[in-house]
Amino acid sequence: MRVAVLGAGAMGARAARTLAGLPGVEALVVGDLDGDAAARVAAGLLPGATARRIDVTDGPALRGALAGVDTVLTTVGPFYRFGAGVLRAAIETGTDYVDICDDWEPTLQLLELDGAARAAGVCAMVGAGASPGLSTLLAGAAAGRLDRVRDLYTAWPVDAVGRPSSCDAPAESMAGAAGVHWMHQCSGAVAELSGGAVARRAPLRPVALRLPGGRRGTGWTVGHPEPVTLRRTVAPSGESACLMLLRPATAAYLDVLRRDIDAGRLTPDDAAGMLEPPSRSRVLRSLCGAFTRPGPGDLPAFFAAADGTVAGRPVRVCARLETDGALLHDMAAVTGVPAALATVQLSTVRRPGVHPPDAVLDGPRLFADLAVAFPGTRVIVEEEAGWLTD
Repeated sequence: MRVAVLGAGAMGARAARTLAGLPGVEALVVGDLDGDAAARVAAGLLPGATARRIDVTDGPALRGALAGVDTVLTTVGPFYRFGAGVLRAAIETGTDYVDICDDWEPTLQLLELDGAARAAGVCAMVGAGASPGLSTLLAGAAAGRLDRVRDLYTAWPVDAVGRPSSCDAPAESMAGAAGVHWMHQCSGAVAELSGGAVARRAPLRPVALRLPGGRRGTGWTVGHPEPVTLRRTVAPSGESACLMLLRPATAAYLDVLRRDIDAGRLTPDDAAGMLEPPSRSRVLRSLCGAFTRPGPGDLPAFFAAADGTVAGRPVRVCARLETDGALLHDMAAVTGVPAALATVQLSTVRRPGVHPPDAVLDGPRLFADLAVAFPGTRVIVEEEAGWLTD
């Protein structure tokens, strides 16, 4: 199997290193606009690893690079600028495709290329990182316990007290482009499901959940692809959203930034610059909310929760990712490693089209492979009678 990894940043580098150690990967190309960065990542990997300077906006050069590989894994963002162009090039060259897109709007654009991918015999998988990716596989595991699915939520931690985090703190992991992307997804209107249909709502809306085992807490909505892809694979009839687990003070501060962005007083770039250090004036404006907003309670760190019916009775199900190691502390690892594992697994899937991970991957196999890389990692699925929300 010949694989190209586009992007030599933290996530692309981690994915490339993981791929280099997986069976079946015979040749690996690391491509980046910065050829030196690509060379640094490729150095020391398997003997067949090479580096190339690749500008994903240069169509002929990109197609030339993809023509020599079986599968491309792209980590090049923002995906609203670069995602569709890479997938189109992969379709034109007959190259299977994987990405880590976590933006709902370009996800819709990528899914619109399903017909072209089918016609070309290309299998493309969108959102194969952590959230989406692991989150959608957890959602599939939870929904699989139900005859009918009503509500379906995925959740990931930002700075919830006492929890490891794939986004350990805004100050550390949400700088630069990641912070700008986050501010886009925390402002304006984002896609959720309501009554089973796509609805545009303001983000940072609180959702109180009751999970099996008496766990309770509140998550805050954010723009992410999970609702729009789960509508295709699971088709919940009620509500669906992606949630962040936040300290009350963080939720209140983000809401001040959101309102200023929506009012035109800040751009997402400006707001991202106020994550670290925070704006003192906006911290003061958020103080009231910091004391009144609900927190995550004892919700798990990373989970999907579904409710519906089994034999006509209401049942709620939670599928959560547990790890004894550092996986959820490291954004590059929790995104890049699953993407690499998904890329190798995709080579056994001959299903042309554009798909989310839960439509084409063997979830238990991927989580088992993840446990090899991070011992102690496991999925726990619990269920009990009742609904998720009051």
